[in-house]
Amino acid sequence: MSRARAAIILAAGQGTRMKSDLPKVLHQVGGRTMLDWVISTVQGAGVSRIVVVVGATAPALSEHVTKKIGANAVAVQDPPLGTGHAVRAAEPALADFDGDVIVLYGDGPLIQSKRVDELFALRAAKGGQAILAFKAKNPFGYGRVVVAADGAVERIVEEKDASEPERAIALCNSGVICADAKALFRLLSMAKNDNAKGEYYLTDVVALGRSAGFQTNVLVGEETETLGVNSRAELAQAEAIFQARARSAAMDAGVTLIDPASVFFSYDTEIEPDVIVEPNVFFGPGVRIRRGARIHAYCHFDGAEIGENAEIGPFARFRPGSKLARKVKIGNFVEVKNANMAEGSKASHLAYVGDVDVGARSNLGAGTIVCNYDGFDKYRSTIGEDAFIGSDTALVSPVTIGDRAYTGTGSVITKDVPDGALGVARGRQVNLEGWADKNRAKKQKPKEPK
Repeated sequence: MSRARAAIILAAGQGTRMKSDLPKVLHQVGGRTMLDWVISTVQGAGVSRIVVVVGATAPALSEHVTKKIGANAVAVQDPPLGTGHAVRAAEPALADFDGDVIVLYGDGPLIQSKRVDELFALRAAKGGQAILAFKAKNPFGYGRVVVAADGAVERIVEEKDASEPERAIALCNSGVICADAKALFRLLSMAKNDNAKGEYYLTDVVALGRSAGFQTNVLVGEETETLGVNSRAELAQAEAIFQARARSAAMDAGVTLIDPASVFFSYDTEIEPDVIVEPNVFFGPGVRIRRGARIHAYCHFDGAEIGENAEIGPFARFRPGSKLARKVKIGNFVEVKNANMAEGSKASHLAYVGDVDVGARSNLGAGTIVCNYDGFDKYRSTIGEDAFIGSDTALVSPVTIGDRAYTGTGSVITKDVPDGALGVARGRQVNLEGWADKNRAKKQKPKEPK
């Protein structure tokens, strides 16, 4: 029987290099906070208990964790005395836990569930402790993993405490460790702070464990997945790695990206096979694009669902709550928000389609505006099937346009239009014969000198 799994996520760092009022781990990669990435990762690896260690000066972070996974998932490190001390801050929350625990970092959003599962599996197969390491192209700044002759980890040496031969080691510590929870806390209780920084290092449990007969085994991963974000530049680096992964996954799943580098995804973007995405397209959170749709260049999506074989853009924007059925066409400079558009309906250019239900095969002409907001409240309108909304029509919500109804070009519609009727709401045209010629002659007449 597999053992219970828990996770401790360290998130107490102040992140001063971010130069932000927002806690570092709440900055986003791929439309999701870095902390939420890590929480999702461990949940995907079968972790049943999660404790997030926060600092005493970050109430917004505590509120975020409480809202997402509960108040009992918050542990406070006060004062901050190193990673070993931070892990010990989680001990009371796991006092009744009997199983294996993994320690990760809230600013490390790129590690994936598969790797976490591999660490638990290594720990289960060989006992002792398991750490995640990587071979760095430039190991400067990282703790070095010193491997003994028997193949087990002898110790981990921090950069500031390493000798010259130790600094030449390319195998670096990611900081991620998996161990029996009770054994980990027992070893940490023996840790000392006699080092260059005067802190309690989590890495000391490797040497302490070896002295106590606990072998530490190493799993070598990729350097990119161990990236810790401490600055805006590193945040951009993490974003770039995520986007590269997402683009590759989309293309592997049968999506055509004409210019992959100019298409941006979010963590939950879903795109079905045979979708074509042209350059310079942004998918925010909550977007699903169904099979066969074509997304033309320069479109922006957020919280929208696009139906099969739809044609979108260029230069179209979708805001949350937008849902398009099969073969809907949305053209250039159209904004859709909280709207349902039934099969075959279209708004080909220059329209605002907000808070409205549009029936099948209906056409919204150029310049159509659904006026849904009075400065205080939002109102919803309905357009029936096979309706034709004339160009430059303003629909003042709430109104209902019936099946097969028309609105006259340039109308301001404030009342319902029945099925099959024509709604016209505009002033009558008056022609003043000769006025233009007389005006032109007057304006062009030479002025007398003053």
